[in-house]
Amino acid sequence: MTCWETFNAYAFRSIGIGENLLPKSDFTLCQQFTLIGSGLIWNVYFGALALLFGFFLATGIALAKSARSPWLSKPAEWFVFIFRGSPLFIQFFLAYEALQMLPKAGIDVFGISVDTAWTTRAWAGALFVLFLNTSAYAAEIFHGALRSIPKGDLEAAEAYGITGWQKFTRIQWPTMLRLAWPSYTNEAIFLFHATTLVFFSGFPAFRQMGDALYYANYFADKTFNPFVPYPIVAFYFICLTLLLTSGFNAVNRRLNRHLPSNQTSRIRLRPNLIR
Repeated sequence: MTCWETFNAYAFRSIGIGENLLPKSDFTLCQQFTLIGSGLIWNVYFGALALLFGFFLATGIALAKSARSPWLSKPAEWFVFIFRGSPLFIQFFLAYEALQMLPKAGIDVFGISVDTAWTTRAWAGALFVLFLNTSAYAAEIFHGALRSIPKGDLEAAEAYGITGWQKFTRIQWPTMLRLAWPSYTNEAIFLFHATTLVFFSGFPAFRQMGDALYYANYFADKTFNPFVPYPIVAFYFICLTLLLTSGFNAVNRRLNRHLPSNQTSRIRLRPNLIR
């Protein structure tokens, strides 16, 4: 089998497209690159969706934590404390055990039976844990940025009659993002790296359609050589980190485009016609 045939057979195996059976012998470098890259699709799925939904939940938690009412601030503080204080692997384990306790036949809600079996699958349960975990870390970043907003900016906005929701969307929200974005970039990178822990969690992969580490572990067990598949995983995540960094840096330049340090001066030709 040529490398192109291997790519066509295994490039999307992790999502159920292509060859069902894994190679049993004569493991080539092309097979390892292709199958591990196929498993990376799940890592991107976990990281992208957890980051997307976690961004909005983190913003709400940061605002609740900054609220004057203890009915809002205290639950937000405890949420952040619990998910930042406990290891992610323990969160995976506890969430899986808790979801396993749900009735197998489903839960009756207003006479309608709601299926619960899908919650113990990796694509749902593990994603939910990652979503809550990154929301807690990002909420603390956003909360620190909210507290770092210069009071002069808020006072100037109120002097111009900008208050309430308009002040939040035009002053607080953009300033919070500008201050928090570098730290939030690091959180995004750590989140994508943390998706490899799904392989070690109790959440099962459906029909051997696992993530990148699943296939790397398969090749390491078959070849008794971990120094090929695991560096391939590291290579893929380095490339993914470069893409994340480039994208977040572009957003950061967009957020800070008004600052003088980010404005490039143009060379203008001004001929001296009159002396």
